[in-house]
Amino acid sequence: MNNETFKYSRYININQETRWATIDEIKSSCHRVDLNSDFYIGDGFYSGGGIPILSNAQEAYVDNKDTHTLIFGATGSKKTRLFCMPLLNILSKSGESFVVADPKGELYEKTSGLAEKNGYKIVVLNFRDIGKGDMWNPLSLPFDLYHNGDKEAAVSLINDFIAAISAPAREKTTDIYWAEMASAFALGNLYTLLECGKKKECNIFNFSRLCSGENVGMLQEFARIIGTNSIPGIQYSMVMNTPEKTFACILSTLFSMVRIFNTRPMLTEMLSASSFDIRRFGREKTAVYVIVPDEKTTYHFLVTLFIKQVYEIQVEEAHKESTHKLPVRLNFLLDEFCNIPKIPDMPAMVSAARSRNMRFYLVAQSMHQLKSKYKEDAETIKGNCENWIFLTSKELSLLNEISELCGTVYSPDNRPRRLISVSELQRLDKSTGEALIMHARQYPCISEFPDIQSYTMFNGFAPPPFLSVKIPEIPVFMLENLIFDIRHCNIPVPFTNGRYYYDEIKEKNENFEEDDGKY
Repeated sequence: MNNETFKYSRYININQETRWATIDEIKSSCHRVDLNSDFYIGDGFYSGGGIPILSNAQEAYVDNKDTHTLIFGATGSKKTRLFCMPLLNILSKSGESFVVADPKGELYEKTSGLAEKNGYKIVVLNFRDIGKGDMWNPLSLPFDLYHNGDKEAAVSLINDFIAAISAPAREKTTDIYWAEMASAFALGNLYTLLECGKKKECNIFNFSRLCSGENVGMLQEFARIIGTNSIPGIQYSMVMNTPEKTFACILSTLFSMVRIFNTRPMLTEMLSASSFDIRRFGREKTAVYVIVPDEKTTYHFLVTLFIKQVYEIQVEEAHKESTHKLPVRLNFLLDEFCNIPKIPDMPAMVSAARSRNMRFYLVAQSMHQLKSKYKEDAETIKGNCENWIFLTSKELSLLNEISELCGTVYSPDNRPRRLISVSELQRLDKSTGEALIMHARQYPCISEFPDIQSYTMFNGFAPPPFLSVKIPEIPVFMLENLIFDIRHCNIPVPFTNGRYYYDEIKEKNENFEEDDGKY
């Protein structure tokens, strides 16, 4: 370990409130990993995994505890090569699962080969090169939960789905009425799919088809049949009882929310079946890469949706265990964290994840980005991240906050000075990988971190090639057939606890008489 890279107190006053951490202090609070180890331990070659707090590319001292990490670095600061890539390789050699938001595909390129060699199941959601990789149906698990008796969990997931697809509409206007009403209509459609569709019909293709203009008339008829004594009935009623022009504007907003699915058939097909089981991420070692273009934000809402669904499902899986913890620790590495749409309930997620054996690594370019995206919740997110890593920034508010957090020292004549000034923070050496670390409750330290190329044990593993998506036959949900079966009493009226259409009509009309068997 390079001792010269650590800075110690400049002053001799014994009453200092802060100082630089010593090497021994950092080592004692971390877990040592021999990066060249080939001895298999449990599910991996390393006895622990986490973000490197010290590293010389031969051995590393990592944070193996259930702590979250926040990494600050402006564009070009090498945060990916100094921390993200080494982190994923260390995790893959310690047998821990991880889910990665990979804006450029670089993390997949540099880490998936080693993960595959170590026996990981590799999952790739490839929104950069659609048609290559895995398929994921966001409505598959909600359907299972709904029909297995856990309707509350199913509704939570479909609400997350609605929040994700409506986020762009909400962000582009100060009048959220239209987005709220369009979301209500979409929620009614999702309930209809869950209640009335078959499992293979409950997918993005049929959802977007329900939301298209061709089905509006049939949905109005369906809404009249089911009435307003159910959640979907209430959602439909809210929208369909508005004036004609208002209704048209709501539909226009809804069409814009699902346009991405109607105009990109390959994307819709990719999202209409699943080639993996999210429930297994915390039970068997899995490496999940969500690759999205970094030059446009079209698909970013899908990253948010996927992360939220994975988290929700893993919480449910953890509750099945006597310890309420996942058998295999699951790590979320969210590169460009502030460039994806806001993740609902993120403060609660980082607060509760640790007790379920999950960790978050959040990578941001600036404090302004974090506060702009999460507003007052940014403080909660920051406060739950015990590790802060700073590389470089020109953002004065971030520089001041870190400088102040590092504390104040005093000269022999009792003049105060910050342990590290704003000016010094701006001069951390990029060429040597210099970074400031605030680790847990230790004093701060500054150390050099090697580039990923220096980790010879991690190099030379080619990433698995992307396989072409094999789209299964997607059955069409026929709303007109559903209405026919309801009217002819072939099936009960949905959402009415088994009542048939004949009973509903007879109850509403005391003078009703059956004359020809047609209702």
